[in-house]
Amino acid sequence: MLELFTVIGFCLAGFSVIANDSVQTLGTWIASNRDKFKWTTLWAAASSVLIFTLVYGWVSSGNGDISFGRLTKIPYQEPQWYHALAPLALVLLTRKGIPVSTSFLVLSAFASTFVLEKMLMKSIMGYGLAAVVAYALWLLISKIVDEKEDVSEKSRKVWRVMQWSSTGFLWFTWLSHDVANIAVFLPRELSVVQLVLVIVFFVVGLGYIFYKRGGKIQDIVLAKQSTKYVRSATMIDLVYAFLLLYFKQMNNIPMSTTWVFVGLLCGRELALNTGLTKKGNLKSIFPIVAKDFLKLIVGLLVSVAIVLAIHYGEDAANMDEAGSASTEEVAAPAEAETSAEVQAVPTDSIAD
Repeated sequence: MLELFTVIGFCLAGFSVIANDSVQTLGTWIASNRDKFKWTTLWAAASSVLIFTLVYGWVSSGNGDISFGRLTKIPYQEPQWYHALAPLALVLLTRKGIPVSTSFLVLSAFASTFVLEKMLMKSIMGYGLAAVVAYALWLLISKIVDEKEDVSEKSRKVWRVMQWSSTGFLWFTWLSHDVANIAVFLPRELSVVQLVLVIVFFVVGLGYIFYKRGGKIQDIVLAKQSTKYVRSATMIDLVYAFLLLYFKQMNNIPMSTTWVFVGLLCGRELALNTGLTKKGNLKSIFPIVAKDFLKLIVGLLVSVAIVLAIHYGEDAANMDEAGSASTEEVAAPAEAETSAEVQAVPTDSIAD
């Protein structure tokens, strides 16, 4: 049963990460290239970076761990049936286009409440910092370039190369964060065969996402201004990559990259609507920003509810085991006393 729960949990978590979180990284790239390149070309490029990242993490860890040290605070636990509820809920929410944090929903099912609190604080910090940085940067950028217009055909090739490079850097940085959301179901030391199976699963999942052109979560990217333009997509990817790199170097506590991504888009959207117009256009942009934030809160509430249910079930099971153990300990001395009394009866009495 252990192998069954491991496989089910890994597959659900893997599909959830690919369908929900990878679009944060590849969404602007898909949006600005899907009319220029075939989806198979984009799939092959993203898969090559994915394979390199997983192999690099596996080799550099020295012990076959692909989580890049993000699970040092979360020791390995044998997956149970209720651990699969978290990624299952994530799959269902992803189908509705809700950007749920995979880290909260999956990792928290294995983590202690102390680690969960640290993850939440780091993610809130990530959302706030991303929003502030994006707002300040795009206020400056809006004074230099007009993102409502695409680049000229002459400079498009240069920006295309820059975008592919920035997306590759972002894809690598993001994977070093979020691959832990899948690796938590696996032993911390993977064999070569296990590594190959993980890579095959990822590549196939990516193929499905590119075939679907990003899926439901892609709508969040397309709803923002100019994200389909190669220049805008390049700048978004670069800022997002450096933010993730900063938080990666901060500590090994996992965090929600979803919160960082949504914070980045919200800060950028606010800057574009206050920097490009004299009077601003906050009335039209506030519903979009509020809607994205509300989706994050809904995802967080679902995550916390599932995590608390799992911890409550584990605590109840531990109490039952402790109660059974104490009952056995009480019964054991009574049996010993009874056997001692029997042995103490004189042989003559038995004969009589």
